[in-house]
Amino acid sequence: MKQSLREKLEKLAHRVKELSEILSTPDITNNMEQYTKLNKEYAELTPIVAVYTSYETAQNDLETAEGLLSDPEMKEFAQVELDSAKKQIEVLDIELQKLLLPKDANDEKNIYLEIRAGTGGDESALFSGDLFRMYCRFAERSNWQVEIISESESDVGGYKEVIAKIIGYGAYSKLKFESGAHRVQRVPTTESQGRIHTSACTVAVMPEADELAEVNINPSELKIDTYRASGAGGQHINKTDSAIRITHLPTGLVVECQDDRSQHKNRARALSLLATRIKDAQIREQQASIAAQRKSLVGSGDRSERIRTYNFPQGRMTDHRINLTLYKLEMIMDGDLFELTDALMAEYKAEQLSNFE
Repeated sequence: MKQSLREKLEKLAHRVKELSEILSTPDITNNMEQYTKLNKEYAELTPIVAVYTSYETAQNDLETAEGLLSDPEMKEFAQVELDSAKKQIEVLDIELQKLLLPKDANDEKNIYLEIRAGTGGDESALFSGDLFRMYCRFAERSNWQVEIISESESDVGGYKEVIAKIIGYGAYSKLKFESGAHRVQRVPTTESQGRIHTSACTVAVMPEADELAEVNINPSELKIDTYRASGAGGQHINKTDSAIRITHLPTGLVVECQDDRSQHKNRARALSLLATRIKDAQIREQQASIAAQRKSLVGSGDRSERIRTYNFPQGRMTDHRINLTLYKLEMIMDGDLFELTDALMAEYKAEQLSNFE
């Protein structure tokens, strides 16, 4: 282990001890904001220090075993202990590097999910509906909540466009690599000769922005229109101008929300989505600058990039960024994305580790 890394870990160990003493004082809960902040820091640092403690123990075991190698009676035992300690140190060293990797500040946030039909006409719209159901089922498996913000249904089913908010701890960390072009190969129900058609949809995943803390929106730069909602919602929703359309004049961004009967709630949701899109544009601009210097395997943020193919006749899904092919398409389309999201996260961490080293 590098000396600089060891020094950093020593400082973290000292900080955990310090936090433990502070959090055990009787009057710490008098200031709940500070208590919550310190408690969170303690929770984040404790696992790192625990692994470092194990690393130091293994290092001591290694040194003890090396000292026993010169003793003929203990040599065989010492060699076994030596080999075991070396393997443990190797594993713990990698684990420590992973724990010390910089964390994405957005990982814990809710997300906005946008799916749009692309090339392929009606089949693309149908596949948009299938993708949306896939993400909804994944959210359900993860105990997250899904709120539709706006939808434009296709005449044949599915969506021309659907925007939803997924509410749940860690939603962004699990789905942040989903942005891009998703291609489908299958025989449409309208195809009489059984020919396989190829169509595509685009997916955008954005961490929810706090419009007050993260994005400065000047009310004078907003054009807000109200209109009568269309689509499902019963008779009441079509009798009032509850739908909201907000245009951000400096950027030309337009957001709409008509899912709720309350104009006030639709306005709040639309503002949140607008703030998220403004923040997302800023993030993608930063990513483009970084990508110009270093090619990223995953998480490039380029939505025109074809990231995945769903081949129904072969029952397979292929993620082209990490060359992963899974022959469990039916399960994936039913929301079982855990193997896929874990593989993408592992590749991302491996790339971070490479740069870390």
